[in-house]
Amino acid sequence: MDDHHQGRGGEGDPRGTIIFSTIGRPSYGFDLFSLHLPSLLEHPLTDFTSVNYNASFLHDPHDPSYPSLSLVFVSERSGYPRIYLSLPDLPSPLPLPSAPGSLFHDRPIIRGGRLYFISAHEDPGRHFRSWSALYAVDVQGREEDKEVLRLTPSGSVDYSPSISESGDFAAVASYGTSEWQGELRALETDVVVFSLREPKKRAVLCERGGWPTWYGDSVVYFHREAEDGWWSIFRAEFDPDSGFSQFPVTPTRVTPPGVHCFTPAAMKGSQGGKLVLATRRSDTKYRHIEIFDIESRKFMEVTKKVNPEYHHYNPFVSQNCEHIGYHRFRGKVTRGEKRIPHLETIKSPMPSLRMLRLNGFFPASSPDGDLVAFNHDLLSKGGIKVVRSDGSRRWTLIKGTIAFCNSWSPTEKNVIYTSIGPIFQSPGTAVQIARVTFDLSHLRDDCEEIACDVKVLTRESMGNNAFPSCSPDGKYLVFRSGRSGNKNLYIVNAVDGEFDGDIRQLTNGPWIDTMPSWSPDGELIAFSSNMHNPDNPEAFSIYLIKPDGTGLQRVFLTEKQAANRERINHVCFSKDGEWLLFTANLGGVTAEPVSLPNQFQPYGELHVARLDGSGLRRLTWNAYEDGTPTWHSSEDVDIGRLSLSLTTDEVGDELTGEFDEPLWISCDI
Repeated sequence: MDDHHQGRGGEGDPRGTIIFSTIGRPSYGFDLFSLHLPSLLEHPLTDFTSVNYNASFLHDPHDPSYPSLSLVFVSERSGYPRIYLSLPDLPSPLPLPSAPGSLFHDRPIIRGGRLYFISAHEDPGRHFRSWSALYAVDVQGREEDKEVLRLTPSGSVDYSPSISESGDFAAVASYGTSEWQGELRALETDVVVFSLREPKKRAVLCERGGWPTWYGDSVVYFHREAEDGWWSIFRAEFDPDSGFSQFPVTPTRVTPPGVHCFTPAAMKGSQGGKLVLATRRSDTKYRHIEIFDIESRKFMEVTKKVNPEYHHYNPFVSQNCEHIGYHRFRGKVTRGEKRIPHLETIKSPMPSLRMLRLNGFFPASSPDGDLVAFNHDLLSKGGIKVVRSDGSRRWTLIKGTIAFCNSWSPTEKNVIYTSIGPIFQSPGTAVQIARVTFDLSHLRDDCEEIACDVKVLTRESMGNNAFPSCSPDGKYLVFRSGRSGNKNLYIVNAVDGEFDGDIRQLTNGPWIDTMPSWSPDGELIAFSSNMHNPDNPEAFSIYLIKPDGTGLQRVFLTEKQAANRERINHVCFSKDGEWLLFTANLGGVTAEPVSLPNQFQPYGELHVARLDGSGLRRLTWNAYEDGTPTWHSSEDVDIGRLSLSLTTDEVGDELTGEFDEPLWISCDI
């Protein structure tokens, strides 16, 4: 496999600025809160900055010096998920030691002066395998003396760690050395336990399970999807002095059908045994935190009484069981970040690349790089918006129309091509390619909506025409059309479209060719296709073809025997034409999807590779779906101005916190 070492730039590395989208993430605005029991008084634990989640209280039996409600958590305030320590008397959280070069951290726990966490910075050496693994580092002592230890064996994959009450044992959701098979709902992980003194001696406690939590040192609770379709909590009990010789054990289902239960946290000091867990019930569309009494098998509502119309995620419990923590949308706060920036900086793994997350989809930059066109919402009539490249001002170009996928003319600063009509539809659905022209002088600070001329370039009777890309000379468009009954590529005149008769079919076959991108020199067109496996509508790889229809070739990024598992989309060329940028499933799943708000493809991470498939580099590590990337036409982007736009009340959209449960979590079973 090609070198994936992160944070190392070198001669010949890709350069410039990448703009991309992340489904749902800009609107999250998560903060951590605690509820006092039994009063149900809610108290914020974080500072309303960025996105904060997946915390644990510091109740270390080896070090009782931490004050009450101290916690360790994940925040993205540095442009990537990093671990922070929050103490009640500190004005802002402290960053904790992490794995050098890592751009992803998750599920932190402190026990015995050590920080345990998940990171995804080490290449497993194989495609279609998660990079997630468990690590530990001392939190005390000199920074230069701290060594980050990998506790997950090489070749194995771990998620969602839990440390036992004594601090002697760990439990994880683990693939072990098994391959990820492409599942995106209930991961086929097992619950694995081991002694922290001998982490290499691991044993499968129970097959099929995730998100373990210890009750003492001999009982583990975890979630999994039961045979009847309800996500439920299971219990596994064992003798820790037996050396795990009786494993695996048969677990007992604890929570009843009729309610989805997941991400449990044991109340270790409670009498009779209680669990705090997230639920999804049929009488609400929101995920809530409840307490489940194991002996009486009764639920007690918690967050529904306090915040009935917010989602609440991934609970954790204080040592004295008097406080329950969770993360949720911060709501209409009077301080902190209240708006979504149009563009925000994201930490890049390569010094030669800068990365910007867009609050929207399908960015396309103007020829001089001053402006970026994009679609604000793919499912509503949001049309096209244009934003300055420094993120300081935005205008609406088309309103009241569903539009998606934009291509700015390389030769005309006032011309944008787009697709008008519903996205994700059949070949026969009416979707049209349009040429949008506007007056640049109207992009003033006193204007919100800009008048424009919309010229349709394809015939309505010709079905689903979408994903235009303009040639570098501005004369032609390549696009995907379903006019033949199959979705193949066509080339058309960029001014008059097919109405002057100038249209040519570029690819032809009973498969899906889509999302084409013209190279900067005009010699090649890159696109995604499943022509190698037409029966699988998800098996997309990158193909290259010349504009005259010759030279068709597949870009192999993986071993040929595994290449049919590729799901690669949104491919485009770098400014110099030497690199391809795309989103792919090559790194597997980074975190348990059921613990997240809805993500359509939790594995969608950005990658770059040379045109022959060599030099493959991973650019993003997170539990989100990243996509619709583009290379900015200018390298001169005002990063300082972008940072300022994060704090102003005038720039960006209102932070609403509107997002859905995973679409596959249904109570209609």
